[in-house]
Amino acid sequence: MDQNKLTEFLGRFTSDLAATNAAGSIVIGHRLGLYRSLAEGPATPEEFAQRTGCDPRYLAEWLRGQAAGGYVGYDPGTGRFSLTEEQAFCLAAPDGPNLPAAFLLALGMLRAEPRITEDFRTGAGVGWHEHHEDVFVGCDAFFRPAYVAQLVTSWIPALEGVEAKLAAGARVADVGCGLGSSSALIAQTYPRSTVLGSDYHAESIALASERAAQAGLSDRLGFEVSGADTFTGADYDLVTMFDCLHDMGDPLGAARRVREALAADGTWLLVEPFAFDRVEENLTPVGRLYYSASTFLCVPNALSQPGGYALGAQAGEARMRELVTEAGFTRFRRAAETPFNLVYEVRP
Repeated sequence: MDQNKLTEFLGRFTSDLAATNAAGSIVIGHRLGLYRSLAEGPATPEEFAQRTGCDPRYLAEWLRGQAAGGYVGYDPGTGRFSLTEEQAFCLAAPDGPNLPAAFLLALGMLRAEPRITEDFRTGAGVGWHEHHEDVFVGCDAFFRPAYVAQLVTSWIPALEGVEAKLAAGARVADVGCGLGSSSALIAQTYPRSTVLGSDYHAESIALASERAAQAGLSDRLGFEVSGADTFTGADYDLVTMFDCLHDMGDPLGAARRVREALAADGTWLLVEPFAFDRVEENLTPVGRLYYSASTFLCVPNALSQPGGYALGAQAGEARMRELVTEAGFTRFRRAAETPFNLVYEVRP
């Protein structure tokens, strides 16, 4: 046995276990607004307790753990904890990436561990709707900042002729819309266009409709409870799917429905997790993140539905091209990418 390799592996384990244990504390900070409060300025635990109304002993332990993980700073001379501008942007800013929401999603999905463990033996599935509500809320809260940052500034402009159509007034179907953040963003940015969001999860659609009404968008943004192969309407100028095709039990059926629903010169904006085609190329931190989520969310959901597919979150571009071609599309290209997503333009 190589002692250096053993020590290296144990170091990796310690880091992983510490990060796993810290997830609960990060979610507590998110729920209680602790990061937002600390962004107001440095504080000792006692000062922080006065600011937040929380117990100082709990806060002391929380702050020390956050400092040990590099999520907050600590000044031993003053005993105060603080956030740098960069930490505050990632953890507390309203227009930031809202990283704590990712931990909310992670803890939500891990609640299903006993069920997933049993399904490893049986091959059964767990539907998206069967997970804890933190999965739905956390997923929306974590993905929304990326859509705000990329969708109308980068992804849509990368599509041939689509931005002009939306500005002039287009028909849009946002399939697998979840809580409707992507649908609302399109409706807000292109007020002459109409958007129909659809998702099979009734609770998500109810919340999406409520948010649309609160935002004053109900006249041009509607929602329906339907699967990706049954959403209503025709002659859409744009159909969008964000990080959801790989979750479906019958992605081919969904792709065929999109082909049927598009106008002759319409476009399908398909956004999927970043993945290479070869397994060994996905053995990265991002790949690990997606494979883990896929084990608890994507593959179980697909196995819970008819269709016979379980693409998983790391399906890769070649598999996507093969699937949409089988569905009857003739044009497929990678229009944009980020470290976390691949953005495809698919056309009849």
